[in-house]
Amino acid sequence: MDVLLLKPVEKLGAEGTVVRVKPGYARNYLLPRGWAVLATPEQLRAVEQHQRQQVAKDQRIKTAAEALRQRMEQRSLSLKLTVGTDEKAFGSISAHDIVDALKADGIELEKHLVHLDEPLKSLGMFELPVRLHPDVVATLKIRVVKA
Repeated sequence: MDVLLLKPVEKLGAEGTVVRVKPGYARNYLLPRGWAVLATPEQLRAVEQHQRQQVAKDQRIKTAAEALRQRMEQRSLSLKLTVGTDEKAFGSISAHDIVDALKADGIELEKHLVHLDEPLKSLGMFELPVRLHPDVVATLKIRVVKA
């Protein structure tokens, strides 16, 4: 019996693939759980159309991420850090602070996109990677200055 997988099934196949399984496995396991449907021509056409729409949507998202990457790489942020007389930092600059500074600059990002191993605790110039899309990584320039 041929079924079309609606979800990835371990040791069977990925989403959108047509696989041949025994009728009992399909009838008692895959179909009731909603993991597969019978592979009819109508179902195959519907899945192909859905995949085309998904590819177009992914391309639009990637194009938007590329445009945002170009905007981010053209500017640099200047953040203030309070330091003592011996250049010892009081506090630090975290990913949350960076996202807030970007928001004030007109760029909306989620905090987990900024890859910051540890908070910035010294003055200077830093370059941080920002993963905007699985295929698009922007380099954000941050200048930490004395407050």
